[in-house]
Amino acid sequence: MASTNLPDSSSRRRLLVVCLCIVVLGFGVVIYNLFGIQITKGDFYQQRAISQQLRTTPITANRGTIYDRNGNTLAVSATVWTVLFSPHDITDEEAVILADGMSEILGVDREFVIEKAKNKKNYYQIVKKKVEKDIADQVIAFAAEHNIAGVSLQEDSKRYYPYGSLGSSVIGFVNEENQGAYGIESYYNSTLSGTPGKVVAAKNAWGTDMPFSYQEMYEAQDGLSLVLTMDETVQHMLDKHLETAVVEHKVRNRAAGIIMNVKTGEILAMTTKPDFDPNEAYEIADPVAKAALEAYQKGTEEYEKALNAARFLQWNNKCISEPYEPGSVFKIITLSTGLETAAVLPSNHFYCPGYYVVNGVRKGCWKTAGHGDQDLAAAVRNSCNPAFMMVGQRIGANSFYDYFANFGLTEATGVDLPGEAIGAYHSKKALSNPNDFENSLTSCAFGQTFKVTPLQLITAVAAAVNGGTLYEPHIVKQVLDSDGNIVQTIQPKAKRQVISAETSAIVCQMLETVVTEGSGKNAYIPGYRIGGKTGTSEKIDLYDQTGEDRKILSFVGIAPMDDPEIACLVMLDEPTLVNEYGSTIAAPVVGSVLADVLPYLGMEKVYTQEELENLDVLAENQISKVAHDAQSSLTRAGLNAKIIGGGGTVVSQIPAPGSTVPKGSTIMLYTDDSAPSDTVTVPDVIGKSGIVVNKLVLNAGLNIKITGVGIENENAVAAKQDIAPGTQVPRGTLLTVDFADTTLQNSF
Repeated sequence: MASTNLPDSSSRRRLLVVCLCIVVLGFGVVIYNLFGIQITKGDFYQQRAISQQLRTTPITANRGTIYDRNGNTLAVSATVWTVLFSPHDITDEEAVILADGMSEILGVDREFVIEKAKNKKNYYQIVKKKVEKDIADQVIAFAAEHNIAGVSLQEDSKRYYPYGSLGSSVIGFVNEENQGAYGIESYYNSTLSGTPGKVVAAKNAWGTDMPFSYQEMYEAQDGLSLVLTMDETVQHMLDKHLETAVVEHKVRNRAAGIIMNVKTGEILAMTTKPDFDPNEAYEIADPVAKAALEAYQKGTEEYEKALNAARFLQWNNKCISEPYEPGSVFKIITLSTGLETAAVLPSNHFYCPGYYVVNGVRKGCWKTAGHGDQDLAAAVRNSCNPAFMMVGQRIGANSFYDYFANFGLTEATGVDLPGEAIGAYHSKKALSNPNDFENSLTSCAFGQTFKVTPLQLITAVAAAVNGGTLYEPHIVKQVLDSDGNIVQTIQPKAKRQVISAETSAIVCQMLETVVTEGSGKNAYIPGYRIGGKTGTSEKIDLYDQTGEDRKILSFVGIAPMDDPEIACLVMLDEPTLVNEYGSTIAAPVVGSVLADVLPYLGMEKVYTQEELENLDVLAENQISKVAHDAQSSLTRAGLNAKIIGGGGTVVSQIPAPGSTVPKGSTIMLYTDDSAPSDTVTVPDVIGKSGIVVNKLVLNAGLNIKITGVGIENENAVAAKQDIAPGTQVPRGTLLTVDFADTTLQNSF
């Protein structure tokens, strides 16, 4: 039998030592690494573990509401949901079922749903955001019906604008992340947004709950709400008339309008037309702009550029972002400066032969035959350029520039809206150069060769008529917390006294004659003391570049002139009609706006004796006239007019042309075929007092003519009406009501 060689005792000891060293070394490495993981890098690995085990679910903060000055909701947030998939909880068979159901419910592509359901690289997949409650309910019902666990909803918020396009260029809109993108939504984004909350919970690698329970909630803090100086009704009136003006005068480069309280700088209304619906802000709203996009092939780079340009244009607030040459409206500022510096006096006379020559350069008056000899008030009424060139020369470059700056025209107004531009103006040196007519004082004096924004201009005009104080315009009146408590009230901010109250009073007197006797007579409203100034400016820079002669027409109206409260500026950029003058196109629009706004604001009519002499007037034929010309004509006759329809030309009117109606009656002017269907029900007024009858008839949409003893008799009641109660008649029909004295009836 062979023998086996075994290691001797020394070899065994060496082997044991080696094994022991290996074990000690191994444990040493393990202990070293454990020390590093738990002690040296303990915080690092602990945070990694927490980040892998804890999942954070955001809680959206409710965005603050935007109200008008009367509490009407202009922008509000409502709860919507995000549809989520948890791919680890969805089988391939369930993915197909979801593709069939969710593609129909959510209106998304079937392959898109399958891709989301099978993508297991993430804990969850977003299928669709901003889902309304009825759709969200259908999603959950479908998942429950098919016993699919991997479908869930996450609460979110969506912005709604109940009045659609009303004031959209001012209010703006929010983006997909619910952050302000334009307008007030952008400027006050940090105020409106609030602070999001979150829920932190323990989850495993598949995103499901861990065996142990852990959850921490951090409540969201709702955003603050805003109360605007804007009045929804006033804004609606301005919007309506500018929409009509754009159509009837074929305005190529949009229109802008502002209504301001001249005593506070509060903006009651501001609009740009055409505009957009902030509920669908990325959709092109203007049919003309939409048609222009059809020239490009969708999906191409050229199409995307054109689409983005169209979007930015419709979002742009023309009132604050597009400086323009103001034309003769600026003569209000030249007039104020001349009177305040005593460079001119009301008694001064100016001779206009139809032109004025400055250093050999001849500049014509709009009236080629000239205005002849005229005093300062007549020069204002006539909007005479030669006269104002002379006024500018008397003022001098230094004073002209200083007052131009004092009226706020060299700086932004400071309005609480984003994107405000500053105009282009001349230095004192340029104004002093008589050899450069286009940059000289004489051209600036009548409103050409420099640019201001509509907001800069109306703010300066407000200072000229309110007693001389320049106010900072503002659009937000109050800030409210989530419980409706007032957090902040924005007070009117007076910047400086520009002219004296005495000068301002003279300016008001002269501006009133512009409407009663001069170029602004198309803005005249019987019973109200209206003042204003027309403006027709040439787009000189466009002419220099292209040779095209295009104009901007404008008018600013102020009321009441014995104590001004409201100013309304309307600017029409490039109308395409032949008779392109602010006096014939823009003035009627402002007159129509003020005819609606002033009664709404509670300003009572006070008729002169001449106006009272003829209370019943003839409703002259307005058919085939452009809508605002017709309205202006009726207004000058002492009648109200309401434009109905989407056209620009009157196709019918009620009461019928030639009817005799009481002064103050409303004539319905229809610009499309909506007239036949626009009927109202005649109320029963027999036996009711004059106040009640008047209210019933006017609220029904009818005009009223009083006969008999008259409603000023406290014992008078309606005894007879010429149209039977319950009869369906066209809106605006004249109802004659005969009143009798009940005490006399009882005495027989």
